[in-house]
Amino acid sequence: MNAPLRVLVLWFPDWPLRAALGGPPPHPPTALVQANTIVACTASAREHGVRSGQRRRVAQGHLSSLRVLPHDPARDERAFLPVLQLIEKHAPGVTLLRPGLAILRARGISRYHGGETEAARALVAVLAEAGLPEVRVGVADGPFTAEIAARGPEACTVVPPGRSQEFLAPFPVQVLRDEQIAGLLVRLGVRTLGEFTALTPLDVRDRFGEHGARLHALAAGADSRPLTPRPPDPELVRSIEFETPLGGTDQVAFAVRQTADAVLLALADASVVCTEVRIDMTDDNGMVFSRTWLHPTCFDASDLVDRARWQLEALAAESSKEPVDEARAFGGIVAVRIVPTAVDDAAHHQPGLFGSGTDERLHHAVSRVQTMLGHQGVVTAALAGGRWLADRQVLTPWGERAVPPRDPGSPWPGSLPDPLPAEVFQPPRPIGVVAADGALISIDERGSLSQEPARIEGIAVQAWAGPWPVHERRWAADGGKKGHRLQIVDDQDRAWLVFRTGDRWWAEGRYR
Repeated sequence: MNAPLRVLVLWFPDWPLRAALGGPPPHPPTALVQANTIVACTASAREHGVRSGQRRRVAQGHLSSLRVLPHDPARDERAFLPVLQLIEKHAPGVTLLRPGLAILRARGISRYHGGETEAARALVAVLAEAGLPEVRVGVADGPFTAEIAARGPEACTVVPPGRSQEFLAPFPVQVLRDEQIAGLLVRLGVRTLGEFTALTPLDVRDRFGEHGARLHALAAGADSRPLTPRPPDPELVRSIEFETPLGGTDQVAFAVRQTADAVLLALADASVVCTEVRIDMTDDNGMVFSRTWLHPTCFDASDLVDRARWQLEALAAESSKEPVDEARAFGGIVAVRIVPTAVDDAAHHQPGLFGSGTDERLHHAVSRVQTMLGHQGVVTAALAGGRWLADRQVLTPWGERAVPPRDPGSPWPGSLPDPLPAEVFQPPRPIGVVAADGALISIDERGSLSQEPARIEGIAVQAWAGPWPVHERRWAADGGKKGHRLQIVDDQDRAWLVFRTGDRWWAEGRYR
């Protein structure tokens, strides 16, 4: 069994307040407000009952002299950048989680200082000397446990390896930062993480779904979130210029091959591999077209050439669309620049003693298919948030990081609960839902069916449930998208998810 990844988290309490007020605590009673809601407050304000998440009027009701300032996330990041640079000088590989919270792998710095406790104390001393005495450091088997440890009263808290679940057990379920599940657990009599982990994973998954199972794993000390690779060295960048502008994709791909090889040689000399790259293409009009590419493992020279060709094909396709924007007209390429934007230690990507097995073969096979079919030829599916089934599926090209347009972890009132239909119709297909007399069923303003469903697609209805109203974007000028859902089982034991909007019925999905 592999040893757990030990991480070190540095937490700077009330960082948004420090960035706004420009000095270390203690601060006078002050709160930062965004959208009329308290997002951060000083310790002196909390003593009077002010809390994050309160409405501004409620907070001022607790403390009339409360000083209120607007929250500026960009200011928080700008103020935290010098702190990251200072940490980087003493512990390379630091990663920003959010302003005021940073993380790094504990192995390197702990070996240098002779232990994790010694490394944590060394960082605290360095930051205190730089005017940041409030920093707290936590070391544990995963980011979640390490962050909880860093938020303790001590300047340094080290959770021994394999003791994460024991350490987390006394903490309240609210530290999971999911108000809905935490509130339900409290109503069920489960108040601590220890009591939560006492429940079986199967029962938790059945009751709370995959998100609840993830929180259950966190409460048990299992945290597999990977760290973002360290930033690359600027010397890894390579570029090529052409005396004559090149317009053909094959021409550019052939010319870029040597540049891609040079990038790989520079990466090998630094004992790193590239997992994310940005390709800048400059045309003869002086315009620069940039795109960032990701890789499921790491790039080789052929991968870089493929990305350059796909990027040029996308530019050519976009420039051929009508009407043509003269300000963005695409000309021949005169320069290509390859910038590794994220790298990782090469040792993390070496094959095993007997090869890396199925994952490696799968990657090569899929990459080969993608090379033949193009960037959009092979896609992977990811789950996103939303009320309609079509909104919840996101298809991402192989190698790209899936970024759902809607947070799947956020509450979506009116959304369909699990299990979801196995087949989703995109776009929804028209379908007939009729009564016994053949009349098309309608739904009145109160959400009641005009008659009971008798046939769907000409097949007798065996059972049905609903309807359930769905209405989103009510504030839109067109009134938003709205309708009523109905679940129907026909005589062929097929279950349908249908909805009615306007005067028509549509099939949204089908269960299998």
